[in-house]
Amino acid sequence: MKHVYLMPGMAASPLIFENLKLPEKDFTIHNLEWIIPKVKEPLTTYVARLLEHVKHENPVLIGVSFGGVIVQEMAKQIDVDKVILISTVKSKKEFPRRMRFSKVTKLHKILPTRLVENFDLLVKYNPGFAPKKIELYKKYLSVNNRIYLNWALDTILNWDQEEPLLNSIHIHGDEDPIFPIKYINDCIIVPGGTHIMIINRFRWFNDHLPDIILS
Repeated sequence: MKHVYLMPGMAASPLIFENLKLPEKDFTIHNLEWIIPKVKEPLTTYVARLLEHVKHENPVLIGVSFGGVIVQEMAKQIDVDKVILISTVKSKKEFPRRMRFSKVTKLHKILPTRLVENFDLLVKYNPGFAPKKIELYKKYLSVNNRIYLNWALDTILNWDQEEPLLNSIHIHGDEDPIFPIKYINDCIIVPGGTHIMIINRFRWFNDHLPDIILS
């Protein structure tokens, strides 16, 4: 029996994994959730606190987007069976140019993250939001704490991993607008997969993840 821990993307709840099904005879799924960081908390310290919720030895860690960064950092602190990365990056070399620009200019620090604390207000000032996207955000984005959002943006942009972890497996969509495929190396490509393919392409993961984990 393999214990599989799932870490959602930035500000997202474990609901993004609601349609993910693995054979119960082989796998037990455990959902991890974001905790609110302390102001300017180092990533290593934050991850150590998250690891208090990992109760099994040599787990399989699966992370989506920023959650992929988190599980890679977890694997530096505990022994793991596998690290599976979805819609994320394996090192800072895979960041798109706009993220590198934001890091250099500190542009992300002036983003109005306080608006996210009140989603209805955010929608009011951004009438271009499509109704389907609004419902998607309301359902899956559960962390609207300003301290968390400021910390998360700053942490991912300043992530300093130079090389991929040796035991990581990367799954990426070729239509991901957040981390474009042209910057990604050595991955399993999901044709037509976007940044939210864990939600809208869950059947692909249900079909392929068991073999990927057991390989």
